[in-house]
Amino acid sequence: MKRDTARKTALFGMMVALAFTFSYLESLIPFNFGIPGVKLGIANLVVIIALYTMSAKEALAISVIRIFLAALTFGNFFSVAYSLCGGLLSFAVMFFMKKTKLSMIGVSMLGGISHNIGQIIVAAIVMETIRIAYYLPVLLVAGLITGLLLGIVAKLITDRLNKLKKANKQ
Repeated sequence: MKRDTARKTALFGMMVALAFTFSYLESLIPFNFGIPGVKLGIANLVVIIALYTMSAKEALAISVIRIFLAALTFGNFFSVAYSLCGGLLSFAVMFFMKKTKLSMIGVSMLGGISHNIGQIIVAAIVMETIRIAYYLPVLLVAGLITGLLLGIVAKLITDRLNKLKKANKQ
């Protein structure tokens, strides 16, 4: 029993560390589509994988901890607000969509879209104008594309993890 708890704790810690590392690496990469605010969101890869391989509580905790760590390390109050709102909305959508027959890739794509919707909501509140919604179509396309890419990678990784788990049981 203690060994299982220690493994789960170690896995949780590694997932948080990996998500935080991905956030850091993404901040270093001069990634510019010429569209402000568009990022790959590679740290969300860890959250998607956690959602399919761990409990929903653990996946949510990984997401929230990563958001706060990244914002405290290389962000500010506004980055917390934008990331937290986008991250929580994205997680909620992915959590509920996972329960449908939608594929992991589809769930990831909806997560990418909803993350950007959450950020537009915060931007409208901060800027005190709904006019920022004109930017939504651009962000929806970006969220769709990044969600697709992350979903494909997450599916490949979880398939590999499941094969390893089956092989270890035999």
